[in-house]
Parts: sequence; structure tokens; C-alpha cells
Amino acid sequence: MSVISEDNVRGEGSENLFKEISADGADWQPTEIESLCMNCFKNGMTRLLLTKIPFFKEVIISSFSCAHCDWSNTEIQSAGRIQDQGVCYTLKVKTKQDLNREVVKSDSATTRIPELDFEIPPFTQKGALSTIEGLLDRAVSGLEQDQTVRRATDPEVAEKIDEFIHKLRQLKEVESEFTLVIEDPSGNSFVENPKAPQKDDALTVSLFKRTMQQDMQLGLRADDDLEEEEEPAADDIDAMRDEVLAFNTNCPECNAPAATNMKLVQIPHFKEVIIMATNCDSCGHRTNEVKSGGGTEEMGTKITLHLTDPSDMTRDVLKSETCSVVIPELEFELGMAAVGGKFTTLEGLLKDIKDLIISKNPFMCGDSCTAARQQKLNEFGEKIDKIMAGEMDVHIVLDDPAGNSYVQNVYAPDPDPEITIEKYTRTFEQNEDLGLNDMKTEGYQEDK
Repeated sequence: MSVISEDNVRGEGSENLFKEISADGADWQPTEIESLCMNCFKNGMTRLLLTKIPFFKEVIISSFSCAHCDWSNTEIQSAGRIQDQGVCYTLKVKTKQDLNREVVKSDSATTRIPELDFEIPPFTQKGALSTIEGLLDRAVSGLEQDQTVRRATDPEVAEKIDEFIHKLRQLKEVESEFTLVIEDPSGNSFVENPKAPQKDDALTVSLFKRTMQQDMQLGLRADDDLEEEEEPAADDIDAMRDEVLAFNTNCPECNAPAATNMKLVQIPHFKEVIIMATNCDSCGHRTNEVKSGGGTEEMGTKITLHLTDPSDMTRDVLKSETCSVVIPELEFELGMAAVGGKFTTLEGLLKDIKDLIISKNPFMCGDSCTAARQQKLNEFGEKIDKIMAGEMDVHIVLDDPAGNSYVQNVYAPDPDPEITIEKYTRTFEQNEDLGLNDMKTEGYQEDK
């Protein structure tokens, strides 16, 4: 079979290889490669399409068909960058309508159904662009593949597998609620929220830091790379406060070489933060990210800003990557890390939210988009425009369990009458998301 290496895809001008999905452009045709059919061992045809899907970056879609035995197969492989953190989607499937949710599952993702004690390990299936029902059908097909041989060689095992296949098929009837978990250390999997832009109570999205073993599986760390990272000296940290550091990286959009600048900044009446900005000379993409310069606070912080004047749009806002954004009047909630850590204005934050929900939504274009969904999201975008124009009386709530977010107090050092700051004790689930439950802060040196 033909293999496309990453070097072939990532060369100069690679942004021209991956085009947006569109029904237009008759000159953009899949690449056809003659390859071996693994069913009848005669030659069939593989078609490759290099395209872009928002939230999933660049992908390679392949489709194989054999004219001799009519066997066919489709796969999807991520050609984009591995995200900074892994992602875990937990979906409570309650109705048959939930089975129609669209799913992007990369080959590094683990799929679990706890009620059946069923798990599909990573790298045992190719990536897929499918639905929940499609994932169940694919699991059933995989289990049925060698059943004929098993019935002849080991009838007892074959009978047990038949019973399990029956349980999987029963899930499609949704006679009782079940849970589907997709955990992807590469961060390149996605589960549709049909209620967007509103919060989906049935879907929980959490980010996590990859383990060393997961980094090795993704090729980010060598198998023998077990050395501990040295902590920076105090003098080095002091030097960082006085200069802008630059290091080489790749553009998150076109993957071309780019430079990232980093600077420690002291925010008045708050704390020290790290601001990182990337500017790509190849495609013009610009991005900035903010990380806390200190540790996690003892208590979480909930900041509520009442918008009473268009000038509120110019307030500085520091949204950490652990902060969620809520607009109660719109019944809208944006989970943590959805737009990453940002140091911007309130207007800039609202524009990022609008772009994320509408412009970068993979289900707003093509066959996935329905007229009702498009109208609903367009109405949400119009409401965001009214908020930025000062035509709606709303509240913006920043809820940060780590306590590292901030909204500018224009009356400082006096209290701001439009800002309410509430400190609260984190729940066990919030500490789990922040990785604090497993953190050992006493006697850790004894284990060395």
C-alpha cells in the first residue's frame, strides 16, 4: 500500500495542499493510487483527499474500493499538529437522537462504554469521521470479523462474543441510558454539541496533561528520554522579567516555521503572568496565549461584570485556560480552555467567542448544517453584536477554579460597583480537572 510521509505533506507551501471542504472547485480532485485489496488480494483503488476541518485542522481522508470483490473501506487520519493537552469527551446517551451526533475520532483516541466494561484501545482503529451510531456499528463489525472461524475452533468464546455483540446492538435502541467516553491524548477528537451555542448537559469536556507514556505513543518523546527537567535558577527567572524571549515553533494553522515571543508581565492590582504571542510570516496567522506566572490559588474565583455602558468593552480581561465564561441572559456557557488563555479586552473576548461558535464551527457548513441550526447560531451572533454595541443589558461571568483570571477595575484602587468577586472552595471534580487531587505537596522529597 502507498504511504504518504509527513515530510511530503509538510513541505514549503503546505498550506496549498490542504483546502477547505467545499462543493465548488471541480479542479480539486482526490489522488488515486492503485493498492492491494486485503480481502481478495487483488489490486483495488485508494483515493486520498487532503482537506481542512475546523477544530480538527488538516486531515487526510482515504477511501478504498475493490472492483473484484466489492470490498470498501474509509479512514481519516490527522495531518495537523498535536494539541498542547489531551481531551476527554463524556457523553450520556439518553435518546436515539443522541446516536446522530457527529464524531471525529482520531486513531490515538480510546473509546469506552463503562456500562458494558467495553474499551477500544488507542491505535487499534484508524481515525473516523462518523456518528455515535456509526462507532457502535464499527465496533460490532470488528467483533464479527472472525466469528466464523471462532465458531469452528472455539465455540464457547464465539458464543460469549455473540452475546456481547447483542448487547452492543441493544445500545442502539437506547432502552436505558449509557455512557460513551472518548479520551484522546492528541486533543484531535471532537463530539458534536447539537445545542450550541447553549451548554449541553449531556456532554462533558475536560482537558488533561499527557503522561510520559502517552507522549511516547504520540512520538513526542523518545523511549529512553526519562531524564527529569532541570528547574530554572532564580537568576534566570529575574532575567526573564527584563527581556522578551523568543523560541522557534510551528504555526498552528499552516504548520510553517514561526517564532513565538514570551514575556513576564506584572498586571497592576493582580499578579504576574506569562504572555506568549506567535506571528506566522507564511500565512499571516497571529495568536496569543496567557499563562499564570504563579501557582493555583487556594480558592476559586468567580468574577461577575454587569455591562452598563459601551465603554465596558475596553476593559482589560485576563482569561486563564482554566476559566469558563458564562452569559446568563443568553443561556450560554463556554467551557475552560475553549479559547485558551488570553489577555485582551472584553470586546476581543466576545469576538473570539463569536468566531469560535460561528466562523470556526465545523457543523456550520456542508452537509452537517441544517437551516434551523444555522438560523439559531446566526441569531446568537447577532446578540453578541448587540452586546458589543452596548444595546443589551447582560452580565459576563468569569468562573476560574484556579483563581488566575482578572477583569480590569476602572475605579482602582476604589471598588468597582459593576464588578462582583466571589471566592469559593473548589469541588472534588474541579480539583481533579486541575490535577490537584493526585499532587503530593508534603514529603515528596523522601521519594527521590
